[in-house]
Amino acid sequence: MSVQTWTFLIVGLTFALYIGIAIWSRAGSTKEFYIAGGGVHPIANGMATAADWMSAASFISMAGLISFMGYDGGVFLMGWTGGYVLLALLLAPYLRKFGKFTVPDFIGDRYYSNVARTVAVICAIIVSFTYVAGQMRGVGVVFSRFLEVDINMGVYIGMAIVLIYAVLGGMKGITYTQVAQYCVLIFAYMVPALFISLTMTGNVIPQLGFIGTVEDGSGAYLLDKLDQLHRDLGFAEYTSGSKDMIDVFAITFALMVGTAGLPHVIVRFFTVPKVADARKSAGWALLFIAILYTTAPAVAAFARTNLINTVTNTEYAQMPDWFKKWEETALLAWVDKNNDGVIQYQKGAPFVGKPEQVRENGEAVRGQYGEVKITNAPSTDNANELYIDQDIMVLANPEIANLPAWVIALVAAGGLAAALSTAAGLLLVISTAVSRDLIKMQIKPNISEKAELWWARGGAAAAVLVAGYFGIHPPGFVAATVALAFGLAAASFFPAIVLGVFDKRMNREGAVSGMIVGILLMLYYMLKYKLGYFGGGGKDDWWFGISPEGFGTVAMVVNLIVSFTVSRLTAAPPQEVQDIVEDIRIPRGAGGAHAH
Repeated sequence: MSVQTWTFLIVGLTFALYIGIAIWSRAGSTKEFYIAGGGVHPIANGMATAADWMSAASFISMAGLISFMGYDGGVFLMGWTGGYVLLALLLAPYLRKFGKFTVPDFIGDRYYSNVARTVAVICAIIVSFTYVAGQMRGVGVVFSRFLEVDINMGVYIGMAIVLIYAVLGGMKGITYTQVAQYCVLIFAYMVPALFISLTMTGNVIPQLGFIGTVEDGSGAYLLDKLDQLHRDLGFAEYTSGSKDMIDVFAITFALMVGTAGLPHVIVRFFTVPKVADARKSAGWALLFIAILYTTAPAVAAFARTNLINTVTNTEYAQMPDWFKKWEETALLAWVDKNNDGVIQYQKGAPFVGKPEQVRENGEAVRGQYGEVKITNAPSTDNANELYIDQDIMVLANPEIANLPAWVIALVAAGGLAAALSTAAGLLLVISTAVSRDLIKMQIKPNISEKAELWWARGGAAAAVLVAGYFGIHPPGFVAATVALAFGLAAASFFPAIVLGVFDKRMNREGAVSGMIVGILLMLYYMLKYKLGYFGGGGKDDWWFGISPEGFGTVAMVVNLIVSFTVSRLTAAPPQEVQDIVEDIRIPRGAGGAHAH
């Protein structure tokens, strides 16, 4: 069977499974819709958390980033895994003991203020929409290549699937769907990694193949060979870093504290029966996440080596079918600058701007060698003729390595599982913020449970539509978009939550001031240096030499300073609030939780 047939079969079966689970576990109450009834087993919750956490950025983009950035890509591994340790130790058990449904719920009650609750709702919506844009873009990338539809159509299909099980099942449906999605995505990630590691290095374990020798008779270590390939083509050495250390630190720390402030991850710890189960869930989740995260550097190195060996100085006419299929998506493009029909791949941008296809009657217009013609002019300052989108590296890896069609289709299903699982969690955060934290807690306190559930489902449906728009018009490739969401979470939520747990003197004025200043500062920096607003500016203009992906660290520190200063200049919180803060930090009763 062809790759497309296998993809229809495997993706169709997995989608049927997700929808079936959603129907079986549909929510019948607001408690089931918001926190799955609070009775999820720690191991199941660990799997669901891992799937919620491992988005399209982890599955599709992270290895692609590392394969292009080399050593510098390690910041994503360190930040995203380190953040989970921080979350497990600092926040999860205390928030579970507080016993609320959402992060804005915690902030509203802890800071005894609907203003604080509203600010938290706005922050949750901004963070979640920034994050979900990357997920929908990832769905579109997978569909466009493997089901051979337009990227935008792929986004629409993804929206429809998420709409069914997020709106129908709420957190209950999402939780058990995510358990299935974790199994799909980890199997899909590991199978090609095992195959390719065995083929390239003779070692079936990718982590050992990564540090082993290649099976080409040279006896060279894989990373040494990759370094040499990079030097030959004019790229920086794969194992050498080029980022300033302050930026490496800032990005790593922003991703860590952003992880610990992500509302869709935090809410997962409200779904377990006891406080002790929140800690166990975090431990299981870290184990499940580590399986993929320790494999990603190997996948990146395998993909990069295979790609360079396959495309460099190869006649276009001799390129395998996968190359031309990816050209159709405009995520890979070749322009023959010297008219010799041979692909030249080396350092430098092949085009002025990003490649775009010219289409007539839905078909790509092809040049003399059959290549997809590009509207943008070729750049004249270098000899590089090949454009490769980083997001295709994991998806194209099995094809480049010439693995069986069913393995290629499995990777497509895994990428969709990763993107859809996280998208569903994010959309639930948005719908809950509207239905519970705005409608129930502020606008209509006496609303019936049935009406609240309708609001929650309506909020989820509206959020899907907005998410689809962002998926079609994303502010960058998947991992970059997601990294910005972490910066926003770090700048807004993390200080308010940590100070809310560990500082009895922190009051509503301090928390609200800090959140507003933090998220506005991060948004300004992101819009200016990532999207070119407010006069734009390049790397030389970055504040303190810190990139937009790392600026969440600076904004978080500013938030902390503002929060602490304002809280000390204004009245202390009421005594009952201080008692609550004291109570949630005391270990007694760690086997159970009580709400206030």
